[in-house]
Amino acid sequence: MVVDTGGVITVSKSKNEVMEELAITTTIGMEGIPLASREAAVARMPSMIERQATAAVEESSAIIFLVDGQMDKLMLLDIRFFADQPSFSPLPISALSGTGTGELLDLVCSGVSEDLHEEQDEDYVPAISIVGRPNVGKSSILNALVGEDRTIVSPISGTTRDAIDTEFTGPDGQKFRLIDTAGIRKRAAVASSGSTTEALSVNRAFRAIRRSDVVALVIEAMACITEQDFKIAERIEKEGKGCLIVVNKWDTIPNKNQQSAVYYEQDVREKLRILQWAPIVYATAISGHSVDRVIVAASEVEKERSRRLSTATLNQVVQEALAFKSPPRTRGGKRGRIYYCTQAAIRPPTFVFFVNDANLFPETYRRYMEKQLRKDAGFPGTPIRLLWRNRRKMGKMDGGGGKGSGGRAQLSLKSRGRKLALTS
Repeated sequence: MVVDTGGVITVSKSKNEVMEELAITTTIGMEGIPLASREAAVARMPSMIERQATAAVEESSAIIFLVDGQMDKLMLLDIRFFADQPSFSPLPISALSGTGTGELLDLVCSGVSEDLHEEQDEDYVPAISIVGRPNVGKSSILNALVGEDRTIVSPISGTTRDAIDTEFTGPDGQKFRLIDTAGIRKRAAVASSGSTTEALSVNRAFRAIRRSDVVALVIEAMACITEQDFKIAERIEKEGKGCLIVVNKWDTIPNKNQQSAVYYEQDVREKLRILQWAPIVYATAISGHSVDRVIVAASEVEKERSRRLSTATLNQVVQEALAFKSPPRTRGGKRGRIYYCTQAAIRPPTFVFFVNDANLFPETYRRYMEKQLRKDAGFPGTPIRLLWRNRRKMGKMDGGGGKGSGGRAQLSLKSRGRKLALTS
């Protein structure tokens, strides 16, 4: 495992120098935060970065101490990081051209070879990514879950720039990989800011969604759900990932009562229609209130995402849906026929419907079938995929039922006056 750390700044620098070196701003995404709080956050940033680098050093078997060979004067970091090392020799490399990187890899591997061992446990470890707009509390949620400051929390927008992986074991012993991501702003806002760093951070956040199993979409309780939240939700559904919606800073809602969550959920369901199936968790990360429910909900979502239905159970659900509402007829009098259905995959659950003609099933009927599947078979927290496949007409279907209705498919062939029946 290779851990990249933030640039450590231990020399005395002014606020403007720190902001320039870290490429941060106290204006974008900071509306409504007092100027004094912004400046205090900038002042704390170097020490917070150093604390994370120190934690990485303490957990490492080997350290790559990197300095810039083009600098006129070597500005060493705090030498206490290397106090336990008898000596270390510089190794010239060029990351741009790759010169010396092979020797560096050999040196690192030789230093940690005694600590390496083959991983015998190949159990599947689900990955949970935490995504959302800037400053909704994503890093605070991760820190509250693991019980320590694994990521930097600051009112400065854009503090998290890369997707940060953290191993976590739940109360029931289930292992997870938590992925904290950069805040995702509108593409136009990112382009107008001119920040290449932010553009890369957003791309990495989207890549984190792609490599995760469950996505925790974080929204701020007092903030309105925006078009950007909906676009993130669309990306989650498109990638086929399990999802839960985390309403953070729930304590900021004034005059809450028993109906507050009900009304809030109605608003969320209306504005994030594409995630109608996603459970909602209300939490306050900064105090740790109800944050444990995030892992409980994510664990349930992952189980649903990995669940299989037997073909018999699945076709019983389909037959009941057909009995309640048949496929519509076309103007020419044709009607779609479902022969049988089977589950082809998990993560996400994928169902294949074998039909006489897929074109005879309009989008409204397909949505109806998905709704019935969810109603009778569950699958909360995960998108499901319905694929409609034409089954070649090879002969007469006994009773029109096919495999799904319990009938036997028969193919009759005539040869020299004899009849050969093949049944399955």
